[in-house]
Amino acid sequence: MDDKPQSSPETPLASPPAPSGFDPALRHQVGSGHRASLDLNDYFTGPRDMARHSRWPLILRLHGSIMPKLILPVSLISIWSAAITIISIKLHYLGVHSVLLTLTGFVVSLSLSFRCSTAYERYSEGRKYWTGLVQASHVLGRIFWIHAKDAPEIDPRERLLMRISSMNLLVAFALSLKHGLRFEPYVYPEMAQLVAHLDTFAASATDAEDAAAPCRRRRFFRSVGEYIGLSFTASNPRKALKRASQPLGHLPLEILGHLAVAIDALIADQQLIVPAQQTLAYNALSSLNDVMTGTERVLCTPLPIAYTIAISQATYLYLALLPFQLIPLLHWIAIPATIAASCIILSLLFIGQEIEDPFGHDVNDLPLDSYCEQIAADLDIIASLDTRNPRAFLTSHRNVPLYPVSTAPYDVWLQRDEEKLRNAIRHKTVARFEWTRWGTGKVGSASASSSFASQKGVEQKV
Repeated sequence: MDDKPQSSPETPLASPPAPSGFDPALRHQVGSGHRASLDLNDYFTGPRDMARHSRWPLILRLHGSIMPKLILPVSLISIWSAAITIISIKLHYLGVHSVLLTLTGFVVSLSLSFRCSTAYERYSEGRKYWTGLVQASHVLGRIFWIHAKDAPEIDPRERLLMRISSMNLLVAFALSLKHGLRFEPYVYPEMAQLVAHLDTFAASATDAEDAAAPCRRRRFFRSVGEYIGLSFTASNPRKALKRASQPLGHLPLEILGHLAVAIDALIADQQLIVPAQQTLAYNALSSLNDVMTGTERVLCTPLPIAYTIAISQATYLYLALLPFQLIPLLHWIAIPATIAASCIILSLLFIGQEIEDPFGHDVNDLPLDSYCEQIAADLDIIASLDTRNPRAFLTSHRNVPLYPVSTAPYDVWLQRDEEKLRNAIRHKTVARFEWTRWGTGKVGSASASSSFASQKGVEQKV
């Protein structure tokens, strides 16, 4: 007899089961959740944990700074500047007129301004799309849980499970969109239990292949190399897509199809009968589709490569010519002046390159994990509302409807005549004005409230 303990369906899973070959150390990249501590490898990867507080002044921070990527290019420019200065002063004078500094500097400044503005526009647009995703998820969550009416012929337990399953699809959509924007096409542990019951191409590909192999945890030195801007250490982000031997489908789009079926089922079962609510549901579903296509547009439509190459070449050419123009004016000071100028100019160049794709794993990318956690938590909050008695919170004895005019609860005011109730409602404007004028601390005190209520002829119960 097998004595191996069997897991109970009532026992919550400590963590979702991973696909075959999944590296648990990768969870910080393809999973959600805040890290308890910032280890050395996490220091070079992102996105940055927005919940983490740092007491270091901004000028001394490296995590999230562009300074590490300046180490190699600034070092090369420093050597070049020192060599040109030494040759010019000791051997052969190489200085030129500084008019070239003005002409080329103007062109480079315009180019960098264009590079940074377009990159930040993409970053801001990506954030707006994810804000729209949060909003549409809230709307559909309320439709599934609150606006959908109870059908007497359906078992209440079945009805609750169907509603919460529909809300889980919203979380699964956010997670699948996050992974899709990072070129991670499979079903990963954090979403496995949310889409295991769906017939999708990604699920079939995950079952047929080692899903985690294309995106194993990066080696420490590769992470450091990418962090300091060594292009030859960067891996191809589309590697998982190119190595696939099974159709990967489009998981966010497939989940949208299941959400559409869930909405249609609510309408067909007469659980969503108000036309305005039906329209709201389909509009929210359309908003999710707009978010999906919009974020994919931001991802797949970068700045034309000709612009990127030209701006990069112009910037480095300007810095290479800078020592020749500074030597006649600064002599030996031309070396530190060139270094300082290169730090400023290259910072703008690298910032534009980093935030151009706001959905990746760079430190300054959008914290998509946090957004997905927010959506999941918000939907859980919506589902925690007991809708069996929709008027219970309005008629509760703890409800103080006429505060700050009166602290009498709902049931006390229900026993009074209508004229007294209307008089109290009319004086709420005056009470609110007094609060604004004198402050809540003074007007909100028992003596001040009683005095104010007596002056207006409104009965005050504390």
